[in-house]
Amino acid sequence: MEIKSRNTPLISLISVSILMAIHAQAAEQPALTVTANPNNTPSSVEKKATLGNSGSQEIRNTPWSVQTVSPQLMKRQQLKSISDIYRYMPSVQGDGARPQTRGMQGSVVQNSMIDGLNVVSTTDYAAAQFDHLEVLNGLAGSLYGPANPAGLFNFVSKRPTDSPQHSVTIGAGTGISHLLAGDFSGPLDDNDRLRYRLNLLDDEGSGYVTGSKKRRQLVSFALDANLTDQTVLETNFSYYHFYDKGLPGKFALGSGLTFPAAPDPKTAHLGQSYAGDNNHTLTAGVHLKHDFDGNWQGEVAVLRQIADRESTAVTNTFTDNQGHYTTTTSSATASRFTINSYLANLNGEVDTGWIHHQIAAGVRGFVWKNMNPKAGGTSTLGSASLDNPQAFAEPDYPDFTDRYHSATATQHAFLLSDNLAFSPQWSLLLAGSESLLSSANYSKTGSRSSESSNSGFSGSASLMYKPVDPLTLYVSYADSLQQGDTAPATANNAGNILAPYRSRQVEVGSKLAVNKLLLTAALFQIKRPYAYTNANGDYAVDGEQRNRGIELMADGDVTERLHVYGGMTWLDPRLLKTASAQTENKQIVGLSRYVASLFAAYDLPMLSGTDIHGGMHYVGRRSTDNQNEGWVSGYTTLDAGAAWKTQLFNTATTFRLDVTNLTNRHYWTNIVPGGLNGYSGSGYASAQLGEPRMVQVSMQLNF
Repeated sequence: MEIKSRNTPLISLISVSILMAIHAQAAEQPALTVTANPNNTPSSVEKKATLGNSGSQEIRNTPWSVQTVSPQLMKRQQLKSISDIYRYMPSVQGDGARPQTRGMQGSVVQNSMIDGLNVVSTTDYAAAQFDHLEVLNGLAGSLYGPANPAGLFNFVSKRPTDSPQHSVTIGAGTGISHLLAGDFSGPLDDNDRLRYRLNLLDDEGSGYVTGSKKRRQLVSFALDANLTDQTVLETNFSYYHFYDKGLPGKFALGSGLTFPAAPDPKTAHLGQSYAGDNNHTLTAGVHLKHDFDGNWQGEVAVLRQIADRESTAVTNTFTDNQGHYTTTTSSATASRFTINSYLANLNGEVDTGWIHHQIAAGVRGFVWKNMNPKAGGTSTLGSASLDNPQAFAEPDYPDFTDRYHSATATQHAFLLSDNLAFSPQWSLLLAGSESLLSSANYSKTGSRSSESSNSGFSGSASLMYKPVDPLTLYVSYADSLQQGDTAPATANNAGNILAPYRSRQVEVGSKLAVNKLLLTAALFQIKRPYAYTNANGDYAVDGEQRNRGIELMADGDVTERLHVYGGMTWLDPRLLKTASAQTENKQIVGLSRYVASLFAAYDLPMLSGTDIHGGMHYVGRRSTDNQNEGWVSGYTTLDAGAAWKTQLFNTATTFRLDVTNLTNRHYWTNIVPGGLNGYSGSGYASAQLGEPRMVQVSMQLNF
């Protein structure tokens, strides 16, 4: 559905009006000094992350591989979306709709959260809405309840500030006609008991393909109220509109074919001018937090999210190895997701003799519903080739608001953990969750076509040793439940819901704090059941995916002026017990054995307030079929940029310039198997084209 351009200045007008009002108020107040690294910004060795019902924990003292991307990095790189953030984490595969870690595909809901509450991962999120991102690699079921062994992604919202802090940003870049963003925060009363945070974004223009269109609009509002000195009520509301049409579509393989060299993504008609995404995401959440005595804390929270999608993107399926393809479009996928999620936690500390306990108990869960278009289907648009792409007539798309309830999934988890400290050097963390999970699928007539109801336990045990304070060594074992997959339409048992899967993980790791630099290393092995359509035509668990790997990360200040973030991952993802010599012990489709990502920034001593920064992202070759007969070559992209902080008309001002994919490398990304459920299905891969060179400039005013 096309949105008329006359509506697009709305947020711009709102943000300008608020800017004028706040600026008038700020003119009566003393000037604020804005620094690049405020005193309350923790160093990398002091970073914390929220880990289930245990609450906020120092990363360097936890027995898991946890990574965070700071707000400083997000601002410095002018990151726009959550997927932009993922590429700085070598253990994360975030090019697709469902983010994942360690090569295990994530679910739509179970692995993604906002402020600890489950949300939909297959919608769009603006980076401007969040303060930072927390990622726990690997299994997390003992801390959060049933989830795919793909890690846990927690998007942490921006919170109101104690003092007035306002900024407005204007910018432009490749294909962008204008960008205007505002971030306003501060107290609303004289006693500073009521504080707000308002983020506005209006970003509109053409994409990097001639004739394409992109639009991003965000309203995000947070209000914190100190009801008492020990109790705070945090509320969050956001609306995000993401629109893109005319960019390259997805490419898929027919049986026995391989991907050609990646074409120039700026080539016209690799997508269609009317095809793409038009998504609206509305999210509201409330957290009530109470400190009982300085030692015990409690929290209850709820979230409601509605994600409306109009997915009309095309798929170009290769029909030979000379670059010819058939273009189709599908409108049958879910056009609305709704989710209600909740949590209640209680955590504190107690001593029993010479053992110190950090105890956490809680409940959490969600109800997630899918709605699909009643008239959705697949249309064939025509045939073309990479040498001669074609524009095709627009098909008759359905009314995406005329929906039927297609599925419901429900989870409830009861959690308990205890971190037992035997001495300053030795500690043991035990965690577990008992869960109830159910799912049901429905036909267009409203009748229930299949259902499943199960329960089970997920647990973990971690032994930690600190020979000296800056060093933590640990070994962990974890197992975790996840919802079973639904058999695809091509199987004999189409629509049947498989029993829950159980994944297992062993991890050994270390964390070393060197001044303001945190160095981490982890060795791991994950095993999970592998479901596919067998020779009898039944969709069933008939194999195993085993991923082994090594993760190395560095985060922090190498010197006072040199800052780094990045690392490398070696991954050995294998198919086992497949009952077929052709696929036994083969590398998983779409996963590279080697991934490296490094970002570095240097503050120039000769130019005060100026830094130069750059990044490198490397991905090795990836298989395109379960037999490992076809491969896509690896690629390296380079980024570069600079920032200059100065005073403009007595206002702290930052100018930024960033270039991504500096060498304009053409490459394939997001290689996934034909199946949608985990790494299952026919094994005929699909892929997307990576973005070309992109330039971005902006000016940010702080007052």
